[in-house]
Amino acid sequence: MRVRKAVIPAAGFGTRFLPATKAVPKEMLPLVDRPIIQYAVEEAVASGIEQIIIVIASGRSAIEEHFDSHPALERWLEDRGQIELLRAVRRITEVGTIAFVHQKEQLGLGHAVLMAKELVGDEPFAVMLPDDVMLNPGGTPVTGQLIEQYSAHRGSVIALHRVSREDTSRYGIVAPLREEHRLVEIGDLVEKPPPDEAPSDLAVLGRYILSPKIFDKLETTQRGAGGEIQLTDALRALAREQPVFGYRFEGVRHDAGTRLGWLKANVALSLESDEADEFRAYVRSLDLRD
Repeated sequence: MRVRKAVIPAAGFGTRFLPATKAVPKEMLPLVDRPIIQYAVEEAVASGIEQIIIVIASGRSAIEEHFDSHPALERWLEDRGQIELLRAVRRITEVGTIAFVHQKEQLGLGHAVLMAKELVGDEPFAVMLPDDVMLNPGGTPVTGQLIEQYSAHRGSVIALHRVSREDTSRYGIVAPLREEHRLVEIGDLVEKPPPDEAPSDLAVLGRYILSPKIFDKLETTQRGAGGEIQLTDALRALAREQPVFGYRFEGVRHDAGTRLGWLKANVALSLESDEADEFRAYVRSLDLRD
């Protein structure tokens, strides 16, 4: 069955960015010229996704408004001949079908995914965490790569990236049964293990293609750390019943979920923007000595 739908969880409080995220969802913070979440939406569309389901917190309407039309703004831009800006604004509303689901309680990533069950139905689907900005310029988008692997192997597929042993405590780490080039069959997953207990150096990043069976597992998953329903726990249960694969994707990942990561992402993307030459000259002019 073809992967047609993607779930983008965007209901967290964004505590790492407070007070900036007190009234504005973290996913709406800008990366150069667009909000963080737009990168995930554009990746989904480029990967052939037809319907995007965004899970948001109750009362956080900024994301809905961003992807809705704004006739007054469009008229204002058109009247002033700002055609390129007008096209950019209109492209946001032309990405395809976007549905919104409200998560009334923040009970973890697993719970956020479970909230989309009725809209996803009984078919495989993508999960895309907007904090992980995945780019593969000139190549197949990361989600598209995972979809290709799902089609070839008919099992859930998780994006993987090798990390240093010192960093395993920051990620979910997989225990591989076997590896073949970029593809890994997963035997187990361990959440943020210390370096001396990590089963590998293969870290889980924020892109998944999941079998609809994951919903059954999420519904029976007990609350874990912080009283939250963890997607990792449901994936471990799923791996005991059907094949779950990991794929070391081609491309670059920017971590926009922390303040330092967000700053680094802005610098990296600025160096690829239309103002790259001027920005590069500005950086070179800075006195970076201690």
